[in-house]
Formats: sequence, structure tokens, C-alpha cells
Amino acid sequence: MSVIRQLSLFGAEASPPEPGDLAGLLAAGGLTTRLGGTARVSIVVDHPWRAAVLVAECARRGLAATSVSTLEEHIGVRTAYSALLLPLAEAWTVDSVQRVPRGLILDGRHLRLWVQARGRCEPAGSYALPLGSTDEAAWAAIGAALAAVGLAAQLVSPRGGAGPSYRIVGKRRLSRLAEMVGDPPKQAPAGIWPS
Repeated sequence: MSVIRQLSLFGAEASPPEPGDLAGLLAAGGLTTRLGGTARVSIVVDHPWRAAVLVAECARRGLAATSVSTLEEHIGVRTAYSALLLPLAEAWTVDSVQRVPRGLILDGRHLRLWVQARGRCEPAGSYALPLGSTDEAAWAAIGAALAAVGLAAQLVSPRGGAGPSYRIVGKRRLSRLAEMVGDPPKQAPAGIWPS
């Protein structure tokens, strides 16, 4: 049985992919690094399928990316330095410190990358969007950006055992998230994608 969905104005398929979409990786705890008139984005993921999907997503945006094994069985994904990423790095940097840009708007493309990098289903029908563990100053702004697109979420602190992350709860919000991020990539294991 095929499912026919209406295209969401904020969904991942609503507009073509662009380098600025990697803001979704920054919301998930990724980092920007600048070098001259270029920048790169990097993030650590927990499984090879996530790394493979993110490398392919970067290629769709005209960005070369690689993945390398790190300590503790994690995988680092990073783009090559590119002038295409400089506007993103400039928007996310204030006085050489990475910060959430004022007025951050998260759309389906940003959220899809966030889900691909770190998202996970939780017991009791909620969905977690993990944050960077050292980005405490960014958490409130990211939460406000989620709420602005109809995804008001609960902040789970690092002391909660599963945090830091935003937990999306409720059938309507979970449906909204699933609509925004689109279908799961083929590599995604069953039960990890919002539905």
C-alpha cells in the first residue's frame, strides 16, 4: 500500500538542498572551523550508517566530506574546507565562539540532517534530538527554533542520563516532525526514524 503525502512548506523536499542546511548538524552539536576564506563542518556520530548518509547529504550540496573512526567506536564526519560553508560559519560565530544565530529558523532540511546525525526513538513514543554536550548556551535558542516550527520539546539535561537533548512528545508533534524530515534513508535501521 503506497502512502500519498502532501508536500510540506517546511519539509525536507520543499526546496533544493544547499550548504546552509548543515546548520542542522550544528544544532546537533557539530562544529565549524574556519581557514582563510573557507570553513568546514564536523560532527561525531555513533554508527556507520549515519556517517554514510551524511557524506552523501554533503555531496548533494556540492560539498566533499569524509568519515573517520574516532576513539570509543564513534565516527567523525567532516566536510572539506569550502568557501560555500563560510556564510554558515560566519552566521554561527560571534567573537570566535560558536553561537546559535539570532532568529534561527529550522526547516525540514535542517531537521533531516539533525535526525540523520543523532536522532533516536525513545520508549513511550517520544523522539530525541540530541544536542552538543558543551553547547549549554545554545540550548534555549535551539529549543525556541523548534517551538517556532510547531515542535515544542522538553529539554533533557545531561543529568537525566539521555541528555542533553530535546524530547518531542505527542502524536501531533511527532507527526509534524515525520512530515518535516521525510522518509528515512535506506540505510537507517528500523525503529530509529520519526513516524
